[in-house]
Amino acid sequence: MDLPAGTRSPQQRILDAIRAIPAGQVASYGGIARRAGLPGRARLVARVLGESDAPELPWHRILRSDGRIAFAPGTRPWREQAKRLRAEGVAVRNGRVRMDADAETLDAALWAPR
Repeated sequence: MDLPAGTRSPQQRILDAIRAIPAGQVASYGGIARRAGLPGRARLVARVLGESDAPELPWHRILRSDGRIAFAPGTRPWREQAKRLRAEGVAVRNGRVRMDADAETLDAALWAPR
């Protein structure tokens, strides 16, 4: 049984928001924080990701707001993230993914009135 959103911990709300990102799409740390109802808490998102050991968590879909991979260039985690993104069809060039201005809020892209 799912708990009402108001009774979920911030960590659980962040993990839920990350799990909701479809394959082949990306979001920023700040975008995830907003979707979890925690605007301005991008660093908390990074901490929750760093503490999680859930193998099914699509951590690789989370990037800096400018589209860059947050790991140091050339490191093993950096290469792994780029590899996973490319496997989902995401174009990664020099450790960066082009993020549309509207892609910053996946919710707006999915549910915005047209």
